[in-house]
Amino acid sequence: MSNSAVSIRYAKALLAIGKEQGQVEPYADELLSVATVMSEQDLLRLLLDSPTFPVEKKSAIMNDVAAAMKLSDGMITFLGLLVEKGRISQLPQISENYRKFADDLSGIVRATLTSAHSLDDKTNEAIRSGLEKQTGKKVVLNLSVDPEMIGGVKAEMGGKLFDGSVKTQLKQIAATLAKG
Repeated sequence: MSNSAVSIRYAKALLAIGKEQGQVEPYADELLSVATVMSEQDLLRLLLDSPTFPVEKKSAIMNDVAAAMKLSDGMITFLGLLVEKGRISQLPQISENYRKFADDLSGIVRATLTSAHSLDDKTNEAIRSGLEKQTGKKVVLNLSVDPEMIGGVKAEMGGKLFDGSVKTQLKQIAATLAKG
């Protein structure tokens, strides 16, 4: 079974438990925080990934990390299962898949809005509102600035790119002129 299939299976299982317990969003936040710690702490990741390090010691380390992070009992149990099954290295993919499934369940779409300069709140709200009307779902914007765009905005959502940047428009004009 591929890593992506494994991470999808674990993410769906945790989502089912989270839905049953009313903990869908808290689990998403906890998964992300643990995945972030694992990516930032090389020694922790190496110890938990090591096939030669005893599972009992891995479990004890994970329990200490979970206690320090004040994770919920359900998340502690889930992380213990990942350690026991040797799947803790899949945590970043599990977290990413869980977020996608949780968003689908909640009717949320995440979009990245890139502009040449920071936009004011009113403009961001107008763009978010327009995207919500197009999708019929609640849109959560992730804002970024790219000065190389010259002007305009780009919105990436659900694998689709809506490009209204001046840079892209200039490239299109140049291509048209080159064709003659």
